[in-house]
Amino acid sequence: MRILLLAGAFNSLTQRVHAELADRGHHLGVELVTRDTPLAALVPRHAPDLIVAPMLTTAVPREVWSARPCLIVHPGPLGDRGPSSVDWAVHLGAERWGVTVLQANDEMDGGDVWATAECPVPEVGKSDLYRNEIADAALAALLSAVDRFAAGTHRPQPQHALPAERLLGRPRPRLRQDDRRIDWAVDPTASVLRTLRAADSRPGVRDQLLGGTWFLHGGHREDTLTGRPGELLATRHGALCRATVDGAVWIPELRAARAPGEPAPVKLPATLALGDRLPPLPEIPAPLEADDAHRTWADIRYHEDGPAGFLRFSFPGGALSTDQCRRLLAAYEYARTRPTSVLVLGGQRDFFANGIHLNVIEAAADPAAESWANVNAIDDLVHAVLTTTDRLVVAALGGNAAAGGAMLALAADEVWSRAAAVLNPHYRLMGLYGSEYWTYTLPRRVGPETADYLMHRALPITAARAQRLGLVDRVVDCPAGEFGDRVGRLARRLAASPGVQSRIAAKKDRRERDEAARPLAAYRDDELARMHRTFFDPGAPYHALRRAFVRKEPSAGTPEHLNAPTARAGGTAGTSG
Repeated sequence: MRILLLAGAFNSLTQRVHAELADRGHHLGVELVTRDTPLAALVPRHAPDLIVAPMLTTAVPREVWSARPCLIVHPGPLGDRGPSSVDWAVHLGAERWGVTVLQANDEMDGGDVWATAECPVPEVGKSDLYRNEIADAALAALLSAVDRFAAGTHRPQPQHALPAERLLGRPRPRLRQDDRRIDWAVDPTASVLRTLRAADSRPGVRDQLLGGTWFLHGGHREDTLTGRPGELLATRHGALCRATVDGAVWIPELRAARAPGEPAPVKLPATLALGDRLPPLPEIPAPLEADDAHRTWADIRYHEDGPAGFLRFSFPGGALSTDQCRRLLAAYEYARTRPTSVLVLGGQRDFFANGIHLNVIEAAADPAAESWANVNAIDDLVHAVLTTTDRLVVAALGGNAAAGGAMLALAADEVWSRAAAVLNPHYRLMGLYGSEYWTYTLPRRVGPETADYLMHRALPITAARAQRLGLVDRVVDCPAGEFGDRVGRLARRLAASPGVQSRIAAKKDRRERDEAARPLAAYRDDELARMHRTFFDPGAPYHALRRAFVRKEPSAGTPEHLNAPTARAGGTAGTSG
């Protein structure tokens, strides 16, 4: 079918819907929608059989939904209505939630029901929940609805005709800052965490701190430190520890309140955001190895299970700053000293990695210099993985990977991905040539023609398609919460396999042959020469693209690459709607 996607942004769910529908052979068009987008004029150009809105914050005009069927993906269970559905799920501590696919009509979230799916709500942040359990339920419901529409025999059910016991949700208002307010003098840790997690990516929780107004982003439990409620207790790798009435929480990121006439501030590691306002506080690093009985937060952890080592990391938004790259490299070098035959990199739920930290770069006194430092730091990390020849390295993608983060994964010997992960192995949309040794690893896996296609077409791909292309070696089909355990079992099995030592020896020989043919330093030098020219050219598009991305500037329209006709690499030819 010809399907047109309408979305407020090409966000994680829209990317996944695009990639999954493309895998199923549908011809896709995309329109990114603002309140001023002339949809009534744009939609006929696509001549769609069906319109799908995976993420839309504005109403679809009557002249659009009355002319063509339009399915709205609402991230709430049957009966739920309102713009803050996922926020409410986390804020209220719901144990289960759901997604409903509705046909657009005059009543917001009130259309006939095509499909629905339920999901659990683990104790994670809203953005993690949205990219994982909610997205899984959304895809299940949407694919069912698309199949029903294609069959032509299904009739959607009016919500007013559904039995009351099936309506698990109810209409809710927008969750506003007054609803999110934390009273540090009385709110217990569990309540504070729910409030922080319900706003972790956007909009944050507005609060007064050190004489200023800030938005707090993200929250993790601390199990040892205590103090006067609301007091700042310590720092840890850019995060702040703040006391509650019965414990403390770690807050990884802050965003300054916007001043009149000023550009939108960017979300930053908390200590970096505070700058000179930050009082003297002890820096208390978390141990790299810690038992499960301790709940203190750490963004990097290492543990072993027999001959398998696991280096797990989780950074907000999947971004890797210069400091995070260096700390992760130090942890990786430690892991290399351990007597293991298999080392797993990643394996957490949610993002694997998305490359250099554009927010930190944007906030730097010299963004060009920070860009250069950041890309060299991530290159150092990738080089360490590529030159590990005494054990097998597995990159375990519990969630999405993009740009330099995708190339970090490709440096490993094997890439294992959760089935729901989406890969964006390209840099073009940020105006960059790319680094991380991609000119070595990407053609090595998929061939030069497909490598060129992936880098220039710049579209998301599913884990299943990535496996067909050779980017991924194993697809693990499981819920997000089970991925770590599944990876652990697979890694232990690989480490105990009789052929593991011969594979390690063959890997070492292959690396030596490749180095003799062309040293890794040559790939790095060529890539970095191009990156240096871009970083230090004030007129390069990278700077404006980065600024627009981190400051959430609205799109001026739909990027051309989302609707450009193309022949798909590794598959049959096709065109976008």
